[in-house]
This record gives sequence, structure tokens and C-alpha cells, in this order.
Amino acid sequence: MNNHKVYKMSFASVYPHYITKAEKKSRSKQEVDEIIFWLTGYNEQSLQQILDNKIDFETFFTQAPQINPNVSKITGVICGYRVEEIEDKLMQQIRYLDKLIDELAKGKSMEKILRK
Repeated sequence: MNNHKVYKMSFASVYPHYITKAEKKSRSKQEVDEIIFWLTGYNEQSLQQILDNKIDFETFFTQAPQINPNVSKITGVICGYRVEEIEDKLMQQIRYLDKLIDELAKGKSMEKILRK
């Protein structure tokens, strides 16, 4: 699978789609942000800088303050791939985020999404 295209996509170009997906299912932007903060260690201010500067996915994840140590608890299928079996670390991190947003849109509680 050729992943280079998604690596160079601006996070800001995909972020509104995460929010739209959540809001269509009566979830909120704040919940999307909470998931991003939990997964990456970014905060509100650093996320806004990423959006303003149109940082790409590769930079978004490689410069993340701290990938949550509980990411290994994220399992399941997203886009036809089991997230726990994806060998490319960067693609796995992107799919972790996709999976968490998907769980939010499917109505899971934040406690379960954040693996508490």
C-alpha cells in the first residue's frame, strides 16, 4: 500500500472531516479534540498551531509530544486493516486516530474510547 500521499496531507485538511463525522452522530468537536490530545499529547494551543501552519500527517505524528502508552489497547479493523497488525508505525498511528474517531461516531463512551 502506497502511504506517501496520506503522509503529506495536511492534518488541517482532514480535521474538519473528523469533526463532521462526530457531529453527524451528535458528538462534539471537544470530544474529537480530547481524543487527539489523549493519543498524541498535544494540547489546545499546539493543535491550533498545527492547523494554522497546515502541518502534514507525518510531521503531526513524528513531532507529537507523547504518543499515549495505551495505544496497544486500540484494536479492531479500520479501512479493511487490523490496526494492531499494521507494520508501518506512522500508518498505524494514523489508523489509530481513524479508529478512535470511528468509535466516537459509533456512540462509544469516552471512557471506553480512551481505554480507561
